[in-house]
Amino acid sequence: MGTQAPSLGAAKPLYSDGKHLAHQILLETMAAIDLRRAMLAKLKRRNGTLLAGDIEVHLSAMRRTRVVAFGKAASRMALALDEILGGQIEAGIIVAPSEAARKSDRFRYFVGGHPYPNAGSVEGARAALDLVSNLTADDTVIFLVSGGGSSLFEWPLNPELRLGELLEFNRILVTSALPIEQINALRKHLSAVKGGRLGVRAYPAQQFTIYVSDVPDQYPSMVASGPTMADESTVDECYSLAEQHQLAAKFPPEIRKHFEQRTLEETPKPSDPRFSNSRYFCVLSNHDAVAAAKSAAEKLGFVCEIDSNAWDGDFRQVADTNLAALDALKNRHPDSPVALVVGGEVTCPVTGPGVGGRNQAFALYAAQRIAGQQRVVLSAGTDGRDGNSPSAGAVADGHTIARARDRGFDPAEYLAQSDSYHFFCSLGDNVEIGFTDNNVRDVRVWLNF
Repeated sequence: MGTQAPSLGAAKPLYSDGKHLAHQILLETMAAIDLRRAMLAKLKRRNGTLLAGDIEVHLSAMRRTRVVAFGKAASRMALALDEILGGQIEAGIIVAPSEAARKSDRFRYFVGGHPYPNAGSVEGARAALDLVSNLTADDTVIFLVSGGGSSLFEWPLNPELRLGELLEFNRILVTSALPIEQINALRKHLSAVKGGRLGVRAYPAQQFTIYVSDVPDQYPSMVASGPTMADESTVDECYSLAEQHQLAAKFPPEIRKHFEQRTLEETPKPSDPRFSNSRYFCVLSNHDAVAAAKSAAEKLGFVCEIDSNAWDGDFRQVADTNLAALDALKNRHPDSPVALVVGGEVTCPVTGPGVGGRNQAFALYAAQRIAGQQRVVLSAGTDGRDGNSPSAGAVADGHTIARARDRGFDPAEYLAQSDSYHFFCSLGDNVEIGFTDNNVRDVRVWLNF
């Protein structure tokens, strides 16, 4: 994508400040994708109508709206919507990964589990199913959907399935090397709320889904496994995935039998008339974060480009591709500091018992590739959490590997043990931004001085 010269007033950035500058770019990115600001800017109430882009949702003067919010951004989205609608909400359900800092008496709150479902996940989903049942065409339901909803919000199709088995099923999927769209295809076909089934339950009510996307643009129905959207994936695809990756044998018995006996139930498809009253609006996506990071880098004096290559894939492959793009950018601007911005979510299979996630693993692998060079790399999740660690990600520069070896650390061993968190924590290079109540995938920033 296109580059832009740095602003005339910007001082030339220095390599000695590189990690600090990368942090600054991330913090400015997070400020730019503030959820309340985005919702207030993109959603308007005019008379009795909620406006979102070219979508108009007519709110009944006689019946107030019901709201179901689930995902990492659920609490903040619900508060912003309540601010916009101003008393139009009759009742709502919120399922989020932590207690809401501010609560409204119009909502019932549940704390779901992430990255694996817990009792709050199923209790919240059950309450949501009850809230949207037995509605009429005169009713309106607004769904607020964000990343993390696949584990935070769950009710299994199979009533015999216990929570422990559901948790183990999700653990196997999350720690595999499958991309998110394949993981969620499998989740959908075992769920009573995913894959459009929550939307089907709310039919024939008017339905409006406002979502924050944490998936590739071409897969909107994969956000939180698409509870309100028709599903394009099929049971045959699920059987093929399980066979190809030898997953069925690892699944708990109550789940494994559906694959062995081929008894998965098909999800509702795009042609299903029960979605005729449903509309959808993406309020934030990864592209918003990447564009904000590019703008922040340019303000700091970098010639910046957004990498146009694939953003999703094996973390090592993506890092290598990014470095090739960074080389090309630097060759075009040899006298200027340059920045490359990348989004998406890399895949990173868990190979050891350590603490970390895909962003810290990406930074650790990249640190080895830029050792001795005047380069910096930062990779972080916009939700503030990376894998099973408390960090959002990590930052590294050309000195990182030398500093680690001086302390007796073997980077390859930390990577093999999936323990990138402790590697960077020991060096003071974890990225800590706290839980953000938002999630638009990851942001990676490469700097070359």
